[in-house]
Amino acid sequence: MSTTKQLLTSVQVARFVVQGFLRLDGVVPQDLNDEAIATLSTGIPEVPYGTPMAKAFSEDSFIPRLLALPAVAGALESLVGPDPTVDHHAVHIREPHEGSAQDLHGDAIIDVRPDAFDVQLMYYPHEVTPDMGGTLSVPGSHLRRVNETDIGRVQNLRGQTRLTCPAGTVVLVHHGIWHSGRRNDTARRRYMYKIRFNPTVPQVRLWDTSDLRDPAVTAELDTSFPWYEQATARLEIHNRVLLWRALTGDDSFDIDYWVTRVSNRPALRSHA
Repeated sequence: MSTTKQLLTSVQVARFVVQGFLRLDGVVPQDLNDEAIATLSTGIPEVPYGTPMAKAFSEDSFIPRLLALPAVAGALESLVGPDPTVDHHAVHIREPHEGSAQDLHGDAIIDVRPDAFDVQLMYYPHEVTPDMGGTLSVPGSHLRRVNETDIGRVQNLRGQTRLTCPAGTVVLVHHGIWHSGRRNDTARRRYMYKIRFNPTVPQVRLWDTSDLRDPAVTAELDTSFPWYEQATARLEIHNRVLLWRALTGDDSFDIDYWVTRVSNRPALRSHA
């Protein structure tokens, strides 16, 4: 198996900026999935906030091997850079016929950085079927700040996704995405393991930028979602452009002049 990191393309990073998540379906081999399930059943020791990723987990654990998989390592480096630190990690278990679900919510409302973000890795070591209570998320919600469960009264939004996936799937999400764990209606436990990563370097052009000028990049960044309101959707485009400018270091990038026109402040000229 190749050990070369598989960096993301500009189109993939633009899609992450728009959707707030990136799926890597079935990238973890089955033997590692089996080991992970056994480990998750017994629990994993806590990791102090800010521990470097390379020092956070025991070498005999499945976690370093999970993070070293080329697709996972490359995607993480493309989004948060090399040598991130661990914010926290957690094992999430949905019991059989649990009968309840999480409210829709967004994490970390106090985190309002417009030019940086943390990434949460969500790992599903077994197949998640429609009735197993897969994680529900709302594409394109991550740049709209909400106060955690203030959106919990919302039951459904057009275009929301309820995760179904093959065993060994990893999903990387922006820390602000709206999401919830759904009810497990099967006779089997559902496992999900989560790690939140903090960048330690500026998140500027960390991916394979060879396609940076591809028109498909702008097409991705101009995507809309069914739950957007007609007027407020313009703010979503505006916020995406600001984030893309920060990630690329290109302060001239724009879509339909949404940022250019509202940041236009001609310098005052002295009159002779």
